[in-house]
Amino acid sequence: MPPLPALPWSAAPPHVYWQGWPEVRQDLRGGVGLLVGLVVAGVPAGVLWWALAPRADYRVTADGPVAVGAPSGELQVADDAVLVFVLLGLGVLAGGAAWLRRRGRGVGTLVVLALGASLAALAAWQVGELLGAPPTEADLAGIGGTVTTGLTLGAFPVLAAAPFAALLTYLACVVVTADDGLGREQPDRVAP
Repeated sequence: MPPLPALPWSAAPPHVYWQGWPEVRQDLRGGVGLLVGLVVAGVPAGVLWWALAPRADYRVTADGPVAVGAPSGELQVADDAVLVFVLLGLGVLAGGAAWLRRRGRGVGTLVVLALGASLAALAAWQVGELLGAPPTEADLAGIGGTVTTGLTLGAFPVLAAAPFAALLTYLACVVVTADDGLGREQPDRVAP
């Protein structure tokens, strides 16, 4: 039996191949706006954490603070859980936004996305703790007043939720893209 004829090999267009460090530098330069946007997006995420996180109220008496109602013993865990969900949402939006930048789909975009989402998580944490500051000594000295517990982060690994969700969303978009060039616009020429 004679061998089967070889099928003609169709070469992929040149823009689908990784062009090396010039492409990474181009992605990094183009990702500065994404990086700044992510850091700025950390501020409303911190405000959202502050607004949604559960806190307990205490009435200040001569014997010390007395809980108003029955505060949960898992209040600290609930604060962290709310921040996890806020950061996961931020990460999914960041990954989607990075994917929608058609020209900058590459290795450099992943670096910018991970760094930007990490900085956004740090910004959200700091803004939330700033807005939800614990009561001061002066607040605790005022007998008859009501104070609210402060907002603090108990588990620092929570901050990894935003970059994890951002990269997972971006890579999920990569997986479902049929184009070997990741749907990138064909550049005129990458400058070395």
